[in-house]
Amino acid sequence: MATYIHNHPHKHQPEVHPHATDQTPVAFLDRMLGRSGWYQHVRPLAIGIVHGLAGSAAVALLVLATIQNPRWAIAYLLIFGVGTIAGMMVITMSLASAIKVVGARSRSISRRLAIASGLVSLAFGCLVVYQIGFVNGLFTGNPVWTPK
Repeated sequence: MATYIHNHPHKHQPEVHPHATDQTPVAFLDRMLGRSGWYQHVRPLAIGIVHGLAGSAAVALLVLATIQNPRWAIAYLLIFGVGTIAGMMVITMSLASAIKVVGARSRSISRRLAIASGLVSLAFGCLVVYQIGFVNGLFTGNPVWTPK
């Protein structure tokens, strides 16, 4: 199975697309494994792991740069990775279970909760960007960061 790279000439007609959407590796996996119960749980977990670690990579690299011993550095990465994954799982499960319980009673309340949780996440992300980027000066010529 070859990897899928979305590369084609730019065209302005949406109907001129050189590949079918069901011919990607993800679509292939969905067709082959989509009916098994474990795949339905493992796929979102794998996506969450990748996104959780990708979002936290900058923090991990900042601390990792201060660790001199390679064994301690590997131990730090393992502990940080497991902690990040566990934290993301707990937060996601908490929000999803609350939305599911309420959603069983009322679809409109479920939709409002999903939108509210998304907006809270977006606001928190904006606050973090503001704090790191502007208050601590990451987006300026003189960034200020002191390890504690």
